[in-house]
Amino acid sequence: MTDRTDLIDRIRAAWAAAMPGMDTSAIDVWGRLHRTSTLATSQIERLLADSGVTRSEFDVLCALARMDRPLRASEVTAETMLSGAATTKLTTRLETAGLLRRERSDRDGRAVQLSLTDAGRALVVREMPRALAHDERLLDGFSDDDRAALSGLLARLLENAQREV
Repeated sequence: MTDRTDLIDRIRAAWAAAMPGMDTSAIDVWGRLHRTSTLATSQIERLLADSGVTRSEFDVLCALARMDRPLRASEVTAETMLSGAATTKLTTRLETAGLLRRERSDRDGRAVQLSLTDAGRALVVREMPRALAHDERLLDGFSDDDRAALSGLLARLLENAQREV
């Protein structure tokens, strides 16, 4: 252990006492990833509260904002890593709030195209810099080399996680 003791260190120590000899070293990575994600998500939720959207709703709006064309709901699902049901629920709420519009596709009348309204685009333009500033704050003290190394390691971890079990 280092001079730093955090929740993950305490969890590992508890496992060591409860089940001596069990290798819990993976918790160092996965526990910290999970804890970091939980804290960062909670912070973003608070940051976005004044805008009237959740982080997931903001993710949907951002997916639409960064594309140069309307998207089908399935494309929004793929871009945001949400479930299809969540995408439907969120886009319904965002449409009711006047932040996105649904339109039938000219090519396939069964397909629905999603696009931002002016209000939705304005929300993304206003909130995206604040979200990025939050992300930058979380990376305080990381050099460019640290960031590149961490990004590369996380990309490898993501590849492993995406493999079928």
